[in-house]
Amino acid sequence: MYLQARVFIKTALAQLLLAVLVGAYLLVDSGLRLNTYPAGLLPVYYHLLMVGWVTQLIAGVALWMFPPLSRERPRGDERLGWFVYATLNSGLLLRAIAEPVQYVNPTAWSSWGLALAALLQVLAIWALVFTLWPRVKGKPDPARLRKERS
Repeated sequence: MYLQARVFIKTALAQLLLAVLVGAYLLVDSGLRLNTYPAGLLPVYYHLLMVGWVTQLIAGVALWMFPPLSRERPRGDERLGWFVYATLNSGLLLRAIAEPVQYVNPTAWSSWGLALAALLQVLAIWALVFTLWPRVKGKPDPARLRKERS
């Protein structure tokens, strides 16, 4: 497994651990009422779980396992993969900061922060599709090629 896929997958595991910790805090708080603002962490929990863990794991495995693009550049332009990693994780980090702030004290900063976080995450998904799309190609069908030639 090459470096980029390992980084995606290891970061996904770290996001899973963070999601479990936030989820455990929310669960303990629901029983003990430790804090008055735990509901502000609920969207953070879901984003850590679904974007941080699931989406990032899928991206890492897809970058690793999809068919090679060519012999010279099996993964295409790896800079796109790093762009996906940076935008996905920076959007997730920004959301994890802005979401509780928006819940506790809505400000223009937290609203714009959430909008920017969403934009970064959407941009990451489109860049991932753009990165993987050329690698999804079928093998030429010899029978069809012979039929087209004749």
